[in-house]
Amino acid sequence: MATTPRGPASYFPSIEAKYGRTIAEWKSAMTESGHTTFKDLVAWLKTEHGFGHGHASAITQHHLNPEKWSS
Repeated sequence: MATTPRGPASYFPSIEAKYGRTIAEWKSAMTESGHTTFKDLVAWLKTEHGFGHGHASAITQHHLNPEKWSS
């Protein structure tokens, strides 16, 4: 039985479909952006890439604290 993603990862399929990159590609772009805080990364995703607030927050939470969301 496959497990259903929980937490921020539950948004990943829709993020990939809507914004045209894999999560790994987005996380790499986030690292390369030079932004390091939650607030700055969310703002960057929203202003530069058109993310909605929920999607930007979800991927940023996972990017900054992946150990918290791995099971």
